[in-house]
Amino acid sequence: MHEKTLSRELLLAEYPTYATPREDWLIGGEFERHLLKRDGRPIAYDGEPGIHWLLNRLIGENGWEPYREEGHLIALTRPMSSVTLEPGGQFELSGSPFVSIHDLEVEAQTFTDQVSRALDGTGVRQIALGHTPYAPIPEIGWMPKGRYAVMRKALAAQGDLAHHMMKGTCAVQASFDFATEEDCANKVGIGVKLGPLTTAMFANSPIVAGKNTGYASFRGHVWTQTDPDRTGFPPAAMDFSYARWVDYLIDVPLLFRQHEGRWLFGTGETFRSWMENGIDGTFPTRADWDLHLTSVFPEVRIKKNIEIRGADCVPFPLGLAFAAFFKGLFYCNKTLDQTLDIAERFARAGTNDERFAVACKDGLAGEIGGRRLSEWAQEVVQAAGEGLSRCDPGDRHFLKPLETLVEAGESPATAVVTAFQRDPRPEAFLDTCLFE
Repeated sequence: MHEKTLSRELLLAEYPTYATPREDWLIGGEFERHLLKRDGRPIAYDGEPGIHWLLNRLIGENGWEPYREEGHLIALTRPMSSVTLEPGGQFELSGSPFVSIHDLEVEAQTFTDQVSRALDGTGVRQIALGHTPYAPIPEIGWMPKGRYAVMRKALAAQGDLAHHMMKGTCAVQASFDFATEEDCANKVGIGVKLGPLTTAMFANSPIVAGKNTGYASFRGHVWTQTDPDRTGFPPAAMDFSYARWVDYLIDVPLLFRQHEGRWLFGTGETFRSWMENGIDGTFPTRADWDLHLTSVFPEVRIKKNIEIRGADCVPFPLGLAFAAFFKGLFYCNKTLDQTLDIAERFARAGTNDERFAVACKDGLAGEIGGRRLSEWAQEVVQAAGEGLSRCDPGDRHFLKPLETLVEAGESPATAVVTAFQRDPRPEAFLDTCLFE
């Protein structure tokens, strides 16, 4: 049996150790994509071509090693990076942390090229959309990961669109370092307050089940109908401190836990209750805590660094612009101070939930506080460009695809809808949505 070893105080004491000196700051990127056949359907786990088949073809390339769960090949790993599967087979590269966006680009482009070579001749393509555009969610198979068997039931009881989130959505994410608790709070505050604007700028999921949903980011809308306990904009992120964040995490109900190799449902207990009172005579271990952290999905998440999670999957150059955008805001002190002011002004224009709803529905064409979201975006993207020019001019050019979008006042979803209206057949439409 596990002994009682964890406490709130012990977990809280670790957060100051995650701080990193300015000279050692890095950027991490996570790039998901759909793998779709000519008819728009995702490939299954089994079969050829299938997910298992593809993972096997990638083993050994650039150091990738297989990772199996109960005999199923479900991931590839190497030091500092991994290839993982979302519940519906969405394919994700969790890349290594780097100093420059250029190095991030090289690693991610190398992986994308590897996948393209493996899929050559199969008709399967890597697609950059925030939601799978054709396949009905009930018809998409589940990946053979134990946690997903629990999540599919538990989350469905909390939100009507939980299975859309699990099997239908794709995103791009980036992670950033911080130097002190105050620095962390400033960056988290910017990430949260500008979260709706981030969703609007990268809104890229208007087509679902072969129809125009009317949402620029249906992926963003899906998250509002998944599980309010562990998604969105928790107060602990809106007014951040290490203590408030730890209290939020330990008071989130358990989604699942593992015991003697078995996945078990949470039954309403919180992690705090488990630490203090135990469950069936057992207390959580460090591995249980690490697992619990993976079951909380707010728009901005703090682990050993700050994860910005609010963007749809977009074509790769725009995904790099996403990383460059926040690098420009976060890694230049003068720009960070300027952006705090922009974020505060934006936050006063309605609640985050209200602003997020507008962003999901209308993208950059939406209005907040009597001002188009595209105008807010131009202001903050200009600040990011100035930050990169001052503090890392070598990465400045990566911002260009985002600058072009906001100058036009259009989210990526606008072009997606136009392409779909021109020719909605999967074999034609998907050619306009390639990840590469």
